This record gives sequence, structure tokens and C-alpha cells, in this order.
Amino acid sequence: MVSHVEAVPIGFEMTELGPLPADWSLKNLGNLDTEEILTFQNGFPCGVHNQKGEGIPHLRPMNVDSQGHIDLQTVKFIPLREKLDKYFLQENDVIFNNTNSEELVGKTAYWGRSGNYVLSNHMTRIRIIDSRELNPVFLAYFLHKRWYDGYYASICRRHVNQASISLERLKQISLPIPPLSEQRDISHVLSTIQRAIEAQDKVISAARELKKSLMRHLFTYGPIPVSEVDQVPLKETEIGAMPESWKVAHLGDVVKDKITDGVHKTPSYVEFGVPFITAKDIVNNRIDFTNSRNIPMSEHLVLTKRFKPEKGDILLTKVGTVGNVALVDTEDPFSIFVQLALIKPDNAQVDSICLKYVLLSESLQEEIVKKSAQSTMKFIGTQKIAQIDIPLPTLVEQHEIAMILTAIDNKIQSEENRKASLQTLFKTMLHLLMTGQLRVNNLKVDD
Repeated sequence: MVSHVEAVPIGFEMTELGPLPADWSLKNLGNLDTEEILTFQNGFPCGVHNQKGEGIPHLRPMNVDSQGHIDLQTVKFIPLREKLDKYFLQENDVIFNNTNSEELVGKTAYWGRSGNYVLSNHMTRIRIIDSRELNPVFLAYFLHKRWYDGYYASICRRHVNQASISLERLKQISLPIPPLSEQRDISHVLSTIQRAIEAQDKVISAARELKKSLMRHLFTYGPIPVSEVDQVPLKETEIGAMPESWKVAHLGDVVKDKITDGVHKTPSYVEFGVPFITAKDIVNNRIDFTNSRNIPMSEHLVLTKRFKPEKGDILLTKVGTVGNVALVDTEDPFSIFVQLALIKPDNAQVDSICLKYVLLSESLQEEIVKKSAQSTMKFIGTQKIAQIDIPLPTLVEQHEIAMILTAIDNKIQSEENRKASLQTLFKTMLHLLMTGQLRVNNLKVDD
């Protein structure tokens, strides 16, 4: 009987983490603690918080995102107390998320900031005290890689609605340790890609802000240059200022048929069949078929006798997060659940693409929320949707508005695709570099 042993590349040794370069060492974090190369400090709970900036920032799991970045958009503050010195973060610390949902526990980030910040008890600070042995950025990237790998979900303790990694289990995590120069090179390569991702985020954010400004301009003055707005006579309406030549119409008056919703009864699901779209499948104002479930074609044919989504129709979420909008841009068949309203624009009066953007405008989104009933969750019925007032420019103007906003949406999508490519590159390089499959001892990467 022949035993199959995993082949170990020349210059590598087999370890508990798989083949690693022979010139790397492997130690668990507890060993490094004993050898006084690093130390651990859990944060502390505090029930008195404010978001007014009074006191000192108390960082929580939300302040480390899934990319391993520090996110300070939402920070809670606690009163300044005595004897907090041992809890203050220092530049070059590593922050480990020890308690969260099962899929998020273990997110890790490098702390490269100054100032007085402390951690909640759901976070653990790891501090390098011998920088001749270990690079903190390298450590943060490796620990976050283990989160990408799903390792923490496999070792965490599961509680009601959350999971945790105890300090004892954290210390048992094994760390590959290349020579310090290689640790720095690995960190530099990965940080360079991360900076490119962060720059891409800024480009996307700027494009989205431009889109918001354009929508405000287009639905107030029409498709004209900013320099000519003083030449447009405006009128005040119940939905805001608009050109005098525009009309205000009920949404229900510019559709081919009565606005309907989807099937009210959960259908039978099958592995292969026709997609069944629910509110959760409306993502970023598009229909996302990636995670949709399927129903039999026979059931689909019965369901679509009353309502059949067709290319050019609009879907609007009417339960829960009301007001998400998507244009049907496929001729492939699918069915919809009751959570969605089906709007069939009358093309003699409205451009479907322009109508999508009208429904996504700030004033219309506010109107949709205002008309929604509130019980355990928000809900807006099809009759109230039909009563929503919309601006009605001429068809020529609608086509122009649709072209302008489609162009910027295409730009945003292009930038999103570039970001996704960079994120894929980062994960690939993270794996190759942290396993020694790609060596970068002498690699120099320009900033």
C-alpha cells in the first residue's frame, strides 16, 4: 500500500501550517509572550458612552473593518478616568477583535496613530516590545489572514449571538517568522496594495458625491450647464422646486398597468430553476442574482400570470428597508416575492431609466419613507406607492438625464471593479507571501 505524502518543495519544511521556508521559524504567540517579544492586554467594558467627543475614544469591534483597516467614522467616547495608563494604545500596536459574530471574530488591524485611545473588552491589544524580532505590521497582516482563512470561526467559543477567542486560545496561534528584513518587505508590499485600495475608495466616494450633486441639479434645473441655471424659470411644488415647464404626476398615472407586488406565499424551492427575487436581492440598486433561490418553471408560469417582470420594469422594496430601487435589465425569466413592488412604466410618458433615478432622488426617498407605515418594520403598500408624486420633464429631457446619470454610474462601477481587482490581488499576495511561496527579500516596491 502506497502512502500519499504531501510533497515538500526544496528549501521548505513541513509544519503545522503546511510547507514553510526552511529559514523561517514557527512559534505560537504564547512563546513570544514568554520570551518578552510581545505582550497582551485586553480592553475593558464601560457602560457610560457618548458620541459627542467628550472624554476619550473607546474602540469597539466596529472600528476594525473586514479589510483590516481602522475605521473611526463611528466612535464612542468614555469619561477620562484615573489609572488608564496601561490601557492606552501606542503607535505600532496590533488590535485583535476577540468577541464578535462567528463570521467576524478575529478581525485584526495595525494601529499606526498617536493620541489617547483605549479598547473595549471585545478587543485585545498586542504590543511588540522587541522590534528586532518581530514587525508589528507583519503580525497584523498574518493574524488578519487567518480571519480570511476562516480559522477563528473554527476555534472560537460559541455563545448566544456571538463568538469569542479567549486570550488563552489567542496565545496558542502559531506564527511563521521570516527574517526581520523579509517581514518588512512583506509588510511593505501588502501595505502598498492596501494604500492603492484606500485611494480607490476615495475615487469611488468622490464619484458618488458627484452623482448626488448631479441628481440635485438635474431634478431642480434639468439637463443644462450649471452656468445657465439662472436662465431657468422655477416653480415651487409639493415635491420641491423644478422648471416651470415640468409637470407633477402621480406615479400610478405613468405606468402601463396597476402597480402590483410579488407572490404572497413562499413558493417551493429547487436547486435548479427560475430565480426567485426577494428584497435582499436588490443590492446597490441592481438585481443581484448571485444568492437568489430558485423555483420550478411550472410554478413560475403560474405566479407570473398576475405579474411578470420584464426588461425595462422597475422593482421597489416595500417592506423593511423601503425604497431600494432596481431596473430590470434582463430578458431572462424570474419571479418576485411580496416584498417587492413591480412598476411597469408607460414609455409614452416616462423613460424607465430616468424614472429609476427619480425614485432614488433625495426628495422621493424621503416621500417613500414618509408614506410608509411603521409596525415591527416599515411597510408601504402598492396603493400608496401609486400616489407618490414625481417630477415629469419632457421625454427628451428625461432621456438626457438618464444618459448623464448612467454615465456616472458606469464610471462608479468601473472604479468598483478596479477596487475588487485590487482586493483580489491583496488576498492572493497575502497568501503567497505569508506561506513563503513568493519570496520578497530583495523586492523593492515603489510607493
